[in-house]
Amino acid sequence: MERYNNQVREYNHAISERQRQHDESLISWRQRRQEYLAQCERTNAAIEEKKRRYAAADSEAIVDYCDLVLSRSQYPDYFPQSFDVDYLPANKTLIVDYDLPPLESLPTVKEVSYVQSKDDFVEKNCSDSEMNRLYDNLLYQIALRSIHELFEADVIDALRSIVFNGYISTIDQATGQAIRPCILSLQAEKQEFLGINLGAVEPRACFKKLKGVGSSKLHHLAPVPPVLRINRDDHRFVEGRAVVESVSEGTNLAAMDWEDFEHLIRELFEKEFSQAGGEVKVTRASRDGGVDAVVFDPDPLRGGKIVIQAKRYTNTVGVSAVRDLYGTVMNEGANKGILVCTSEYGPDAYEFAKGKPLVLLSGGELLHLLEKHGHKAKIDLAEAKTLLAQQRD
Repeated sequence: MERYNNQVREYNHAISERQRQHDESLISWRQRRQEYLAQCERTNAAIEEKKRRYAAADSEAIVDYCDLVLSRSQYPDYFPQSFDVDYLPANKTLIVDYDLPPLESLPTVKEVSYVQSKDDFVEKNCSDSEMNRLYDNLLYQIALRSIHELFEADVIDALRSIVFNGYISTIDQATGQAIRPCILSLQAEKQEFLGINLGAVEPRACFKKLKGVGSSKLHHLAPVPPVLRINRDDHRFVEGRAVVESVSEGTNLAAMDWEDFEHLIRELFEKEFSQAGGEVKVTRASRDGGVDAVVFDPDPLRGGKIVIQAKRYTNTVGVSAVRDLYGTVMNEGANKGILVCTSEYGPDAYEFAKGKPLVLLSGGELLHLLEKHGHKAKIDLAEAKTLLAQQRD
């Protein structure tokens, strides 16, 4: 009888344990489901907001939309697929600065044949003259195709004309330095362009008919002046202030003046990106949680527009700040967002950032980046809290 009772107790315990595990799994699943549905709701709301702004012909929304159109173009993996887009609402003109593939990235194999006597395959490569001719034709086609895709996608008739500037990243043979010349530039009016039967044209002749600017031999990479340049002057941008040189080992970053801290971050990232030709702009002080600095990085792999937010925090950074950064990245049409703080991030902040184009730099990582560029400082959160409280009093 005792044995039976023991078996019953063990059975009931096993049932209870399984029920407990089930309940815990169910609670966890419901939490994940709720978080997923909330994320879907936020994403859908952001998409609907973008659609609304695009339908209202909002300039930033038009830029975002055109950027999306170009990013969906299917090209081989060795193509850069990097570009910058700007919109001039006054004359409904879109400007596209487009990175073209270098000649050396293209495959050279013309045909492959099997030699029975050697039981092997033999490749035949294109001659230099054939490659140059194919390359020139390819660049003309990229320009015409990009303009065609943008005009065809213009469902609200926001584009009256498109300027396409083709850039190439290469090495100056005379100096050995990296350069990025514009080698072709074309402005196309929508009405004229849509009247062209692209399926029957010769690309170079079509480019010239549209009064495109470029060397007769594009593979020579001769620079030409763009028909119209992207204006990188943003009304929010102000002159940067030199701060980093005044930072010493005794400087508590968490207690700095908040405007000085933003200029420090701008200056620090300018050092980080300048080696690759990047440009960093600092925005007007607003304390509105918006963009504190913008990086224009020409690197074909990691480059594009990067927005930076600087948070001089003495407490753990929660998920709300990271959500704000993600919303800013979407609104700005940026490739990436970087959040820099003087404290640490909570687990919910890291969880939200997973799988998104976001980088979270903690106080420790900020000190490491500062030291990387030859400067030392400290972060003492307790001291900062005391000093900031005294300033408020």
